[in-house]
Amino acid sequence: MPGVSLKPFDLLANAVRAKEIAVVLVRYGFAEIIEQIETPGAWWQRFVPSPREHRSIFERIRLAAEELGPTFVKFCQLLSMRPDLVPPPLVFELQKLQDAVQPRPFAELRAVILEELECDPAEIFSEFDETPVASASLAQVYFARLKSDGREVAVKVQRPDLQKMVEADLDLIAFFAARIHHYIARLRPYDLPGIVEEIRAGLIQELDFRHEARNQQFFNAQNPSPDKVYAPEMIGDFTTRRMLVMERIDGRRVEQAALTPDQGRALAHAGAISLLHQILIAGFFHADPHAGNVLVTADGRLCLLDWGLAGHLTRRLRYTLADLFLAAAAHDAEQIVQIGMSLAGPGSKPDFRTMEKEVTIVLRENLNFATGEERIGRLILKLIEIFGRNGISVSRDYALMAKAVLSIEEVGRTLDPTFDLRKYARPVLRELHHERWSPRALLGKTRTLLSSVAGRLGDLPAELDRLLRRLEQDDLTVNFQHRGLEGLNDAFRTASNRIALGVIIGALIIGSSQIVTTGIPPHLFGYPALGIVGYLLSALLGLWVIWDIFRHGRHK
Repeated sequence: MPGVSLKPFDLLANAVRAKEIAVVLVRYGFAEIIEQIETPGAWWQRFVPSPREHRSIFERIRLAAEELGPTFVKFCQLLSMRPDLVPPPLVFELQKLQDAVQPRPFAELRAVILEELECDPAEIFSEFDETPVASASLAQVYFARLKSDGREVAVKVQRPDLQKMVEADLDLIAFFAARIHHYIARLRPYDLPGIVEEIRAGLIQELDFRHEARNQQFFNAQNPSPDKVYAPEMIGDFTTRRMLVMERIDGRRVEQAALTPDQGRALAHAGAISLLHQILIAGFFHADPHAGNVLVTADGRLCLLDWGLAGHLTRRLRYTLADLFLAAAAHDAEQIVQIGMSLAGPGSKPDFRTMEKEVTIVLRENLNFATGEERIGRLILKLIEIFGRNGISVSRDYALMAKAVLSIEEVGRTLDPTFDLRKYARPVLRELHHERWSPRALLGKTRTLLSSVAGRLGDLPAELDRLLRRLEQDDLTVNFQHRGLEGLNDAFRTASNRIALGVIIGALIIGSSQIVTTGIPPHLFGYPALGIVGYLLSALLGLWVIWDIFRHGRHK
């Protein structure tokens, strides 16, 4: 399959699941795609009724994902966090996916606990409530009590045989994506195989609960305000790849908490400052702080749950993001476009004027102080969409950051209807500005620059000595390569051939004319035969030159 790198994959070994996927896709109106990608046989056709309800293509994608199960739900949730890669209407639909499913019987989950603990759960837990308090596509959560110290804990257990099922489904998704990319030209710009591989890496990482435990521990270790915002403490001795044990949080969801207006404002302030500090100062942040992952505790703090997905920003990305925030606050569309251009890869050629016009419109729609429409998170998502539409593929963590800001704005407005993220961003931006431009920071940059220059100057004598030795030994060669001149060589060759033919034709005509005037026998039609042959030969050569010019074009 030219142009597509396919991972070796045996479709027949997964034929049953492949049939299920194809049947669901056709049921939701994607039969044309299945036909175009030339899947083996037409075994799916007789099982599938025609779709009856009229729905948008993006809604049908969401419904198909829900029916296909946990892997597809989680995959599409991660896909919804990449507005630079997929169309905005699809992002909107995929954000509706709910990660809540029917719980599996505890007996099935108990087998996983036994395997992970390598002992009877009764040896670790004095109490264990077998009724799950939460059930998601990847895991179920139970409340228990530790036998050693009597602490109440929450136990997150991965669904049985999930790893094998997810990997098989991801292989099938990659298979279909590669064939779609190859056979359907209009979808090639989206680079579906590349998107699948990126999301596969994130999803496989989420299946290892030790990664989530490390994220929570790291956040708590560098959290500047644990008295206001925190993550549950991990019980490291019992945390494994498929099981998490953490402190049980006594709290309520933000929309269910009974708070006074002052308490709501204080919590909104604490949450906003914490997330902005995570993004702009620490460069490590909770990537999905929606209302379901934020609890208001009994002691008046915010607890951030579910750290399976976290974002990481380098120093350069943090500084660029700060510049983007400041340019947006100043309604400077030109500066925003310049920042976007600095993120562009070497092969991209964005249209500056078109981008500036689109950015101006988005600023007016999402940061209109006159109407009170001040949605920073939605603004950043829209900017990322514009960048992606113009060939600028931003870092995945920027997209995660935009989603996190959007989520915290929604939580903030639930706690405080007058919530304004810009107000809380100012002190954090000042702190970042100090980190970036303080005398100590500038001194450090200068020291690094001088150290680099000094190192290169130290290498210069040795490099010059090596160059001079090669000159002395006549061992120095300089290679020049001219590119783009191949066509010019062909043109010179063609032109010289035609000139030579023209000279020959002219000589034949002149010589034949002189022979005709002499009347030298033998004669043909009353004229010297040699002269007539010369005329015919010159006529044939002339016609061949004319035909060659028209055949290859005048540019040849």
